[in-house]
Amino acid sequence: MAERREELLRAAVEQIEVRGVSAVRIADVAAVLGVSNALVLYHFSSKEKLVASAFAYAAEADLAHLRKLLTRRTSAVRRLRAAVRWYAPTGQDKGWRLWIEGWASSLRDPVLRDVAGDLDQQWKAELTEVIEEGAAAGEFHCEDPMSVAWRLTALLDGLAVQMTSYAGPLSRATMLRWTEEALARELGMDHAALTA
Repeated sequence: MAERREELLRAAVEQIEVRGVSAVRIADVAAVLGVSNALVLYHFSSKEKLVASAFAYAAEADLAHLRKLLTRRTSAVRRLRAAVRWYAPTGQDKGWRLWIEGWASSLRDPVLRDVAGDLDQQWKAELTEVIEEGAAAGEFHCEDPMSVAWRLTALLDGLAVQMTSYAGPLSRATMLRWTEEALARELGMDHAALTA
């Protein structure tokens, strides 16, 4: 039962990435796996619940990876830099396309809005915790770790929209330099010290 549900979620994520939230249908997900629409509806009861569950499924995998990066046995600065570099968009990345689809659909879908909002808060909380650790250890000075986490994620989210929607105007190297410069500024560090 759990395996079938996970199969359906993976297929839904794939179809959302290909078709977009508004165009994806229960029938599309069912067809990928060669199952009936009724089976999909048995597990999720509506397209809205399927989409919200698929979004949560994909985002939880990303959160698990973020947590893995942030719990390494190294300095808070190194963990934050690794997280920012991983979080940064790489162009026509499927993961970012899914998030952008989720944000846009959240404007009209309260179920997805709740799921996306909760996951977004978890991202910010994870980053805030590591920023607090680094400040407490004296690695850098930061009076408001939560605000730093919000500004960093806002910058990265905005760059993701630009890079995913408009391929070409910004190189990955430039985007990574900008994000690292922003991280250094937020932590009150010299960029060279951050990257050393």
